[in-house]
Amino acid sequence: MDLGLKGKTVIVTGGARGIGRAIVLGFAHEGANVVIVDIDEAKATQVAGEAQALGVKAIAVKTDVTNLDDARRMAKTVVDKMGKIDVLVNNAATWIVNFFMDTKKEDWEKEIRVCFFGTVNCTRAVLEYMVPARSGSVVSIGSDAGRVGEPNQPIYSGAKAGVIAFTKAVAKDVARHKIRLNTVCPSMTRTDYVLTPQREAEAKGGEALEKFNQWMDKVTKLYPLRKIGEPEYVANMVIFLASEKTAGHV
Repeated sequence: MDLGLKGKTVIVTGGARGIGRAIVLGFAHEGANVVIVDIDEAKATQVAGEAQALGVKAIAVKTDVTNLDDARRMAKTVVDKMGKIDVLVNNAATWIVNFFMDTKKEDWEKEIRVCFFGTVNCTRAVLEYMVPARSGSVVSIGSDAGRVGEPNQPIYSGAKAGVIAFTKAVAKDVARHKIRLNTVCPSMTRTDYVLTPQREAEAKGGEALEKFNQWMDKVTKLYPLRKIGEPEYVANMVIFLASEKTAGHV
């Protein structure tokens, strides 16, 4: 299916690794030009190279999404270098896994700044260009935690719930400008969050590996398909929602 994304300009925050990287490369496979926005400039530049190898334009823009002025600078840089902004994917996130009473105020603030205000800042920055153009799509990565609340992730759950509600509200604000907003809510996905402890357990072997495998078995049984999500699964949904196929165009 041709999703009509060839030549579009797509910004992906947190695009240097994990789900973000999969989203970047997925759009590149569709012929879209991509902007990797990340605080880690070296990793973002590496992913930009991977996208360029697929035959599209790709740039890395180091950005602190928690800062509105920096988000606005990023959006202007994209317009200056790429000519337009067609799609924004709010993917940048951070989280702490711990019992709430063992977390600190600094932890809460970081999660809220990156997950929620990062989404707010980047959305506002790109809408300043999308509204006059009367065109655009914003897809934000929420989380199953934001829908049901995950134990040991209370602030992350609250921040992602905020992303979900924010998306619904802004979608109503800007629909008259032919701009669409959607949220994708993954559950556990096989990123470094899973792969790093798996590699560590494999390196130790013995009891450590057995405990990891038992934990993964318990987690996997929570899902009807008895499998953990892959970054590409999330990327495919994001790409479809960003396309004109969801706007009634065939």
